Amino acid sequence: MMGMINVSKGGDFILVGFSEQPQLEKILFVVVLISYILTLVGNTTIILVSCLDPRLHTPMYFFLINLSLIDICFTTSIVPQLLWNLRGPTKTITSIGCAIQLYVSLALGSTECVLLAVMAFDRYAAICRPLHYATVMHPRLCQALAGVAWLSGLGNTLIQSTITLNLPLCGHRRLYHFMCEVPAMIKLACVDIHANEIQLFMASLVLLLLPLGLILISYAFIAQAVMKIRSAQAWQKALRTCGSHILVVTLFYGTITAVYIQPNSSYAHRQGKFITLLYTVVTPTLNPLIYTLRNKDMKGALKRLLRKDPR
Repeated sequence: MMGMINVSKGGDFILVGFSEQPQLEKILFVVVLISYILTLVGNTTIILVSCLDPRLHTPMYFFLINLSLIDICFTTSIVPQLLWNLRGPTKTITSIGCAIQLYVSLALGSTECVLLAVMAFDRYAAICRPLHYATVMHPRLCQALAGVAWLSGLGNTLIQSTITLNLPLCGHRRLYHFMCEVPAMIKLACVDIHANEIQLFMASLVLLLLPLGLILISYAFIAQAVMKIRSAQAWQKALRTCGSHILVVTLFYGTITAVYIQPNSSYAHRQGKFITLLYTVVTPTLNPLIYTLRNKDMKGALKRLLRKDPR
């Protein structure tokens, strides 16, 4: 009889993950645990420093607080279950646990896509409209843009996750992945999933490629504005202002698009879980390092707080 992936119909999911490579699991457990600790410490530090230092009460750091909060919640929705499965012989997740992970991780991942585009617009305003920056990026607009990012993620997960969890299932509950993710879960269905793949592709166009397009347009305007000045100092300022964001965008979009734009490709099928590991574990770990090591304001604020020096 044909069941449903619906959580009310019971049965745990088996997360095959990296179980075919036991030695790799031991290495990954240590790497993922260290990365998770660094993610929590690094992003929490950014949130605290940005909130406590009045000099960082600017639109850029307001959005950075949102990004750090997303990274903390995103990794927390995935990594504890991953560590549990890597550590022991049990590779299962309950139906309810799988549903929660699917809804939460997709919501936060989608929110980050839109938020990175918002941050690119902020950088455009800072470089191309410096005299009007305070007027353009006023607090109400910043709050509205952040709200749009969060609501976009919520709307996307309510649609995609609900559709995915209601696909008919023929009793096969083995996920060849380490987490409950839409591209992996739709493969469990025993019906034609072509329509679901189209729906996933369309959602990816809106929440992946559209924000990426806006980011590229923002940086095209930034490059155009800097080239008009023709000053080495202007280039250095632009790189200092935008460099961290460009690195984060490259890391995040370079990995997530490979999984969501072509979920049924042979490459995504073979390497999907390794690519997912990059944007779910590695990127949130690197984000705080990128924004602190490359950011003089953040390093200065951190030093002032540690020394309790207001100057």
